[in-house]
Amino acid sequence: MLRPADDSLIRELAEGREEAFVALYDRFASSLLRVAVRLLGSQQDAEDAVQEVFVGVVRVRARLPKVENLRAYLFATLRRAAARLVAARRERVLSPEQEQALAAPEAKGVDSEQAVRLERALRMLPSEQREIVALKIEGALTFAEIAGVLAISPNTAASRYRYALEKLRAALEA
Repeated sequence: MLRPADDSLIRELAEGREEAFVALYDRFASSLLRVAVRLLGSQQDAEDAVQEVFVGVVRVRARLPKVENLRAYLFATLRRAAARLVAARRERVLSPEQEQALAAPEAKGVDSEQAVRLERALRMLPSEQREIVALKIEGALTFAEIAGVLAISPNTAASRYRYALEKLRAALEA
């Protein structure tokens, strides 16, 4: 379901209007990047994935009017871009310094040791749960939107999210 602003933006994107691409970037880049960092564990890889999303939008702009949910479409595109990067580079093991760097920007009100523990706990989640946590928290998607991105039911998305939170809670209490 499109919001009226999305409908207008999609129409302008399909027409190739530069200001529409700027508006799209301004509106979604930061949340896409946060999710990509969680999915990929690397700022550089995340930036590459987000760039791939926006380049892809330019390439397929003529088909954008068929998109029903712009937000879900962008995150689904991000998910595919991240999967391609993982396949190409095979996940690298993070050094303690890299974990610290990933955790630090998001650690408002949390000491750095807790942030590193949280980052490690997130990395220990099964990929399906880690992905849902990233889409829900960093991407601010609804369970219905997550379901559309992942091709699962909203109930499955919600239960995976709940299980992930339980695992995170247990890991952080240990």
